[in-house]
Amino acid sequence: MQRDPSVDAWFSKPDDELRRFAQPWFEQMRGCGSDVRELLHDGHPTACVGDAPFGYVNAFSAHVNVGFFYGAALDDRADLLEGTGKRMRHVKLKPGDVLDAHSLDELIRAAYLDGQARAGTATREP
Repeated sequence: MQRDPSVDAWFSKPDDELRRFAQPWFEQMRGCGSDVRELLHDGHPTACVGDAPFGYVNAFSAHVNVGFFYGAALDDRADLLEGTGKRMRHVKLKPGDVLDAHSLDELIRAAYLDGQARAGTATREP
């Protein structure tokens, strides 16, 4: 589904400011291209190109994760990514912390382009 109402409902949960703190980063994922689809996967908003997931956000009690399903393959020049798994990585954000927003924007864009390549649609969007 291109826009899933359950994703908007997730962000609208009353008394959960961290979900709203995560929302601009998911909006960035949504805006990557007309081929972006979304769904709730394991209870959190997930962005896909076709059936290939490329990013997600999740809110915890004191921080937010902006995550990438194939984050280990991304060029993380600013050293923002955390995680030790075979593929997945995330950026941990806490309200009040200094954030390199430009570098996180670049990671989101790179994850989207990687998702296009994995979905076999890399030539559709510039």
